[in-house]
Amino acid sequence: MKYLIVLSPFSVIDFPEGGGHFWVYMQYAHGLLQSGCDVYWLEAFRGTGDPESDRIRLAPFLERMERFGMGGKLILYPVCGPNSAAGLPEQYVGLSRPEAEEVFERADLLLNFHYAIAQELLARFRRSALVDIDPGLLQFWVSRGQLSVPRHDIYFTTGETVGTSAARFPDCGLKWEHIRPPVCLELWPYIFDPCAEAFTTVSNWDSDDWIVDERETYENTKRAAFLDFADLPRLTDQPLELALFLRSARDTQDRRQLENRGWRIRLSRDAAGTPEAYQAYVQGSRGEFSCAKRSCARFQNAWVSDRTLCYLASGKPVVVQNTGPSSFLPNGEGMFRFSTPKEAARAFRAINSDYRKHSRTARQIAETFFDARHVARQILSQVLT
Repeated sequence: MKYLIVLSPFSVIDFPEGGGHFWVYMQYAHGLLQSGCDVYWLEAFRGTGDPESDRIRLAPFLERMERFGMGGKLILYPVCGPNSAAGLPEQYVGLSRPEAEEVFERADLLLNFHYAIAQELLARFRRSALVDIDPGLLQFWVSRGQLSVPRHDIYFTTGETVGTSAARFPDCGLKWEHIRPPVCLELWPYIFDPCAEAFTTVSNWDSDDWIVDERETYENTKRAAFLDFADLPRLTDQPLELALFLRSARDTQDRRQLENRGWRIRLSRDAAGTPEAYQAYVQGSRGEFSCAKRSCARFQNAWVSDRTLCYLASGKPVVVQNTGPSSFLPNGEGMFRFSTPKEAARAFRAINSDYRKHSRTARQIAETFFDARHVARQILSQVLT
């Protein structure tokens, strides 16, 4: 049976500089396509009120989606104010309103990543599933009344400990089905390059992201996470490079301080500002070094980044911060999970002592645990059979 799935990503169009953000959702879309599904992409975007201006702004996105096999499968709707998403959209780009609503009625499933989707739009689908890609944080926001998520039929999470006794956060009274974040192995082929020099990552540096609780308050940004390891270049001769989304004067000061300590810093807009550039940047790296937001370690969510999966699939070994015990994540071959700067430095030495072995193992990890086709089949099995 060929299922019709509507995918509802969040803020891809409105964050055109986020080349990696696009890939988060495209991995799911292609996994479903490879599983034989008919897939539509439903997304809100900030409209200008001028259809011609919106058309010009959307043109690069429409062209890219055509190349990714999603031409004619886009249902985009403008929102022009803070309350404009409170009901059904009045108009769509890509399909007419009757055509869009006919797709909603025929759809077997809405696979939703937009936590604050309008209840009226959600109600047009026979079956809906929420996908939690912020494990721990989503449950924290909901439990503290900082986010209201409309009711779905099923709740998926990419956090291994969500809803288990190992979690250090509430389950919000919901039953969570566990899936692993996907990577499309065909779109991310193995590329072995022993001459690749730097371990890299791509990250938003700073944002207004704080954990505010009656017990504690702390900055929950990648900035805070990386500054805890700012002196790492002094412990290793392995070149380390960060492609960062920088915005403020404080960001510029941080950049200078990091460079003075031995980090290479690039602007993510230049290095990875489109999906194509992001992929080239990952595939041209020797591997990934990345820290996790403080909430990941404190919540013990056993989280692994969708970005890390792109490195692994490309045959790039990863050195990533430990986010809690895992029943399946490896540690010591292809993937190294560190808690201290010295552990990270040892991981670089181990990888560089047999780079080919660790590159092959990185790809094997992606194939074994994160194949998008397998994730798609698991979603379909849980929801539709």
